Amino acid sequence: MLLFASGDPGAPTGEGFQSGRTVGVRLENSQIIITGTGTSGTSDGYRIKRPCWYEPGPNAPDMLENQQEVRAWWFRFTPGATEEKFQEFLKQFQDKVGEDGRWWGPAYNGADPDGMSCWSALDPFVWVPPGTTPPAGITLQDLADLARAALTVPEPKVQLNPDAKSYVNLGTWVWLDNGGETTRSVTATLPGIMSATVVATQKNIEIDPGTDDKNRAVVVTEDCGQTGTPYFKGATEDDLGCGVRYLRASVDLPRDVYELTVTSAWEVAVQDDVVPFAYDPIEASATRDVPVGEVQSTVRRGTR
Repeated sequence: MLLFASGDPGAPTGEGFQSGRTVGVRLENSQIIITGTGTSGTSDGYRIKRPCWYEPGPNAPDMLENQQEVRAWWFRFTPGATEEKFQEFLKQFQDKVGEDGRWWGPAYNGADPDGMSCWSALDPFVWVPPGTTPPAGITLQDLADLARAALTVPEPKVQLNPDAKSYVNLGTWVWLDNGGETTRSVTATLPGIMSATVVATQKNIEIDPGTDDKNRAVVVTEDCGQTGTPYFKGATEDDLGCGVRYLRASVDLPRDVYELTVTSAWEVAVQDDVVPFAYDPIEASATRDVPVGEVQSTVRRGTR
């Protein structure tokens, strides 16, 4: 690995996301910074195509100075360390002083199960002339891929009206309460060099009423828009824009409820088309139990 003189012998480390996600981005030995409104939420488990890469580091004089300043660390962790071996180690950096270019070092995605093994197979440092990129060197496409892996969308919060229980032939209003958020973005930046931003835009929600039996349920609309239609005071059945109307009670179903699922679809694009690449949409789903009863009517017989 590239050794720097700043306390820790490793290069700066960035965190691509907080705890609680199984797949995403956890940058190791990297200078890349992950920022944006879409770094906390529900991940779809997107996995980047290349779990390790080279990043540009110091120029020749700075690299030599860095290596000289970690002398104590080198002696502590190098088996059979001697002054002669250390001077031989430094020579590769001394030989590049006066040349244009930079030393590049390996970094990896610690959230990827293949990240560390990929990183360990790379050379610890590579000299790169100006205007060139080494094989496995970080690219704009890689940055976009890292931003995509760190991108999350809000977990759908399904709202219903009626909320506790519905009835046969009564329209149940369905909508999402995500605080009005319909756009999210994540930017991956290699400071002073390049950056890439991916944007997720919520396009529509779809309703699965929890039954394939057409005699049981009729979805009122298949086009609910971005978030559905919130119920409003005084609304009538004619106002129902997004929801479901059940035609049979749920008493004979497992747990006596319909399991209604709402799926939110988010389109993902690279901002400003900086790379000619399209990502699949992100889908996030949530399920609500909907007990459906029947309105009972009583016929009173008159007395003679």
